Amino acid sequence: MPYDPSAFPPFAVTVDLVVLTVRRHALCALVVRRGEAPYQGMWALPGGFVRADEDLASAAARELTEETGLRAHEQDNRTPGAHLEQLATYGDPDRDPRMRVVSVAHLALAPDLPSPTPGGDARSARWAQADALLGFGDSDGESKTPLAFDHDEILAAGVERARSKIEYSSLATAFCPPEFTVGELRRVYEAVWGVALDPRNFHRKVTGTPGFLVPSGGTTTRQGGRPAQLFRAGGATLLNPPMLRPEA
Repeated sequence: MPYDPSAFPPFAVTVDLVVLTVRRHALCALVVRRGEAPYQGMWALPGGFVRADEDLASAAARELTEETGLRAHEQDNRTPGAHLEQLATYGDPDRDPRMRVVSVAHLALAPDLPSPTPGGDARSARWAQADALLGFGDSDGESKTPLAFDHDEILAAGVERARSKIEYSSLATAFCPPEFTVGELRRVYEAVWGVALDPRNFHRKVTGTPGFLVPSGGTTTRQGGRPAQLFRAGGATLLNPPMLRPEA
């Protein structure tokens, strides 16, 4: 069958970002309040249209910088910046009322981030507890607020990706500063998984997993009490044995 351009109407490609961080011992996601139609006034994930001269990775990295001021780094968590990876593609014909829009969602993880500054067509931006956005409530007892477009689905996929990957990879260190204590890493696992972990058992597992953590040679008292040993991410990307997620 010969190619007929009229049979393939134009469509747009966007990138949407699930930006996750740990703030005050809770897993939080970045959301922006839309300042323009469609869904004006609703909360949404940050993102935007892919420019004609961009590939998908460049567009996602640009949006991440515009929304958070962070640069994306690749697999090396010791490099300052944020972990950024492609999450999934969303192409329901009716997902955007303006036109046919295919979104390539990305997941970004970074240590405790400052209060965001809105940009583009966003009226405001804030960090919200991921469980509250997903309908599981939060410490303030807020009810679930639906996100614009299909962003509820995208957020759920991003949170589950993060929860799953920290079981078998060193991705949890992306939520930590370059040097961190085992206690700080444990609180990352507790925030992402939403469970309490036994400190001694956790310490034994993470320090006994080859390549997971490397002593930095320093100590800190920023958590109070006696000086705690500082570590940095090791060279391992896959954990063997894995850190199995307990039931909440």
